[in-house]
Amino acid sequence: MNYIIKAIIPIIIFSITTYGMVKKVKVYECFVEGAKEGLMICVRIFPYLLAMLVAVGVFRESRALDYFINLIKPVVKLIGLPPEVVPLVLIKPLSGSGALGVFAELLNNFGADSYIGRVSSIIIGSTETIFYTLTVYFGAVGIKKIRHTLWVAVMADMICVIMAVTLVRLMF
Repeated sequence: MNYIIKAIIPIIIFSITTYGMVKKVKVYECFVEGAKEGLMICVRIFPYLLAMLVAVGVFRESRALDYFINLIKPVVKLIGLPPEVVPLVLIKPLSGSGALGVFAELLNNFGADSYIGRVSSIIIGSTETIFYTLTVYFGAVGIKKIRHTLWVAVMADMICVIMAVTLVRLMF
C-alpha cells in the first residue's frame, strides 16, 4: 500500500500523458504553453503580492498589533476568546506563514490540549488568509473593485473565531 501511495503522482502524470498521446495531442507543447502562461500570471501578480508582504511586515514591526490587542482585550474576554489568541486572529487574514509562527508559539507555550491550543487549532484550520487571497486572485484577473468580498470574508472569519470558542467549550 505504501508503494502505491508513493507512486500516485507518477501514475497520474503517466496517465495524463498517455491519454493525450492517444487523443493525438502534442503533450509537450501543451505543457510548455501552460508553463509560459503560469509564468506570465506570476509576473502579473508579483506587484500585488509584494505590496501585501511589505504591508504585513510593516504592521508586524511597528508594534501596532500590541497596542490593538491591549485595546480589545475586554471585548474578546466577553466572547470567551483568550487574549493570547488575538494575535493569531489578527495575523491570519494577512499572512499564512506569520499565522503559523504565532500558532506554533501558542502551542509551545500553552500546549495542544489546553483551551488556548484547541481554540487556536480550530482557528488556524478554519480561517483564511483573506488579504493574500484577494491580492493574488483578484490581482491575477485584474479586478480592482472588490465590492463586498472583503467584508463577507472578514465576517466569515469572525464567525469561525466565535464557532471555535463555542465548539471548544461544548466539546471539551
